[in-house]
Amino acid sequence: MAETAEEIREHSKIYLKVLLTLLVLTGVTVGASYYDFGSVFLAVFIGLFIATIKGSLVACYFMHLIHEEKLIYWVLGITVFLFAVLMTVPFLTDANSVFNN
Repeated sequence: MAETAEEIREHSKIYLKVLLTLLVLTGVTVGASYYDFGSVFLAVFIGLFIATIKGSLVACYFMHLIHEEKLIYWVLGITVFLFAVLMTVPFLTDANSVFNN
């Protein structure tokens, strides 16, 4: 925690830089929505990439996760991995063979 006026000013500068970065990335997102990438996959990928950067900035700085212990990163990583597994399992099953047997 910041205790002196100088530490508070330093934290405020960081928060303002992150805020400005988020505003710029929001503009990039809006600009990308008007651009024709040629494929829906590429457009969605770019939109999600920008959103991931913005979400990471919010989580790291405004939620103060950047100063957390390494354990929290392992837990978050395992959560993301298991979420990805759960989202891909339906694509690996063949619905026709399940209902025809």
